[in-house]
Amino acid sequence: MSTLENSIIRDIALAPEGHLKIDWASAHMPVLNRIREQFEQDLPFKGLKVTISLHLEAKTAYLAKVVKAGGADVTITGSNPLSTQDDICAALVEDGITVFAKYNPEPEEYKELLIKSLESKPDLIIDDGGDLVTILHTERPDLRENLRGGAEETTTGIIRLKAMEKEGTLSFPMVAVNDAYCKYLFDNRYGTGQSVFDGINRTTNLVVAGKTVVVVGYGWCGKGVAMRAKGLGANVVVTEVDAIKAVEAYMDGFTVLPMSEAAKVGELFITVTGNKDCIRAEHYEVMKNGAILSNAGHFDVEFNKPELAAMSTDIRTVRRNIEEYKLKDGRSIYVLAEGRLVNLAAGDGHPAEIMDTTFALQALGLRYVNEQYANIGKKVVNVPYELDEQVARFKLDSLNISIDKLTPEQVTYLDSWKEE
Repeated sequence: MSTLENSIIRDIALAPEGHLKIDWASAHMPVLNRIREQFEQDLPFKGLKVTISLHLEAKTAYLAKVVKAGGADVTITGSNPLSTQDDICAALVEDGITVFAKYNPEPEEYKELLIKSLESKPDLIIDDGGDLVTILHTERPDLRENLRGGAEETTTGIIRLKAMEKEGTLSFPMVAVNDAYCKYLFDNRYGTGQSVFDGINRTTNLVVAGKTVVVVGYGWCGKGVAMRAKGLGANVVVTEVDAIKAVEAYMDGFTVLPMSEAAKVGELFITVTGNKDCIRAEHYEVMKNGAILSNAGHFDVEFNKPELAAMSTDIRTVRRNIEEYKLKDGRSIYVLAEGRLVNLAAGDGHPAEIMDTTFALQALGLRYVNEQYANIGKKVVNVPYELDEQVARFKLDSLNISIDKLTPEQVTYLDSWKEE
C-alpha cells in the first residue's frame, strides 16, 4: 500500500504549496539541519517506527523529515484540530511520511485520527500535551506493545505525565523536552511572546498600543507575552496564583491584580497557565463591552466557554477566528480561535529559528530515549544537560558567535573549596 493510500488527509493536490512552506522553514533551521546530517550518517532509528503528534505545520514537518532521515518509518498526526495545515499534510505524504490529519475535523474524527496514528504500534513517540500517551494508557493499551519511550513537547503534557508517574501508571519512559533550558528559555519566552501577537494582530487587525492587556499566568510563556505586549505599547496587567511569580511580575514593571479586578479593566485577555477555568462567569459579568479573550495554553479550557455561552443570547462568527458572544445585558465579548492556541490556530506558530532549537531537542531527546530506555525505567526524565548545551553550541555556531572556555586553573579553582 502506498503512503497516500495509507494516509488520511484533505487533498494531495495541495502538496506544492506545502513543499514551499517546508523548504522555507528548513532554510532557517540550521541546528536541525546539522542534526539531520548526523542522523543520515548514523541512522539512529533504522528499522524503527515513530509516531509524532505535534502542531502540524511547516516546522513540525521538517522535524518529521529529519527523524525519517535517521532511518525511521514515520507516522504523524496533529495535536490540535485548528493548527493542522492541509498543504503541509499533502507535502509530507509525497515525502513518504504517513499522515493522519486534517484541518478542523469533527471532534470524533480528530480522536480517531490520533488513534490511527498509533495503529502502526510505534517503537517511539513524540507527543504534545499527552494525548498519545493518554490513548496508550486508556482506550488502546494494545498499541504500546513495541513502545520503548518518547519525548513530550509542552508544559501541559509534562504535568499529565508527572501525575501518571506519581500514580505509578506510566508504562514507559518519557523525556521532558519542555523542561530543557533551550526549550523554555527561548521557545516559551521569545517564541510564544512573538507568535501570540502574530496570531492576535492578524486575526483582529486592531492596535495593541494603549490597550490594557491582561496576561493570565507569569511562567515563561507569560513572561514572553507580557514583554511583547509592553513593547507594543500596551498597559500590562498580570494575574497569578504563585506569590513568587507575582513579585517577579511586579519587579518587572507590571501591574499585578487578582482576576476579579483585572476583569474590570482588561480589553485583551491572554491565558497562558496550563490550567482550567482561569476566567469564569463572575469575571465575564464585570468585563468591558468588546473585551477580547485569547488563549495560548495547550487546551481550550483556560477560560470557561460553556459558562460564557450560557450567559449569551447569541453567538456568531464576525470574522474568521473571531466569535462574538452577545450577553443578555447587551455587552459583547469576543473569543479568538475558539479558545484554542491563538498563535497556531490563528497563525503560523513560533518563528522557524525558535523551533529550530526546540525540535533539535526533540530529535536528540528521541535518540536518547531510544538508546537509554532500558536504563531510564517508567518515569519522566529531563533532557541530559550535555544535549541541551550541544544544541546551544550548534546555535552559536550558526550565528558565527564564539564564547570563552575556562582555563584548567579556573576549573580547578571552581572545583576546590580551599582559598589557595
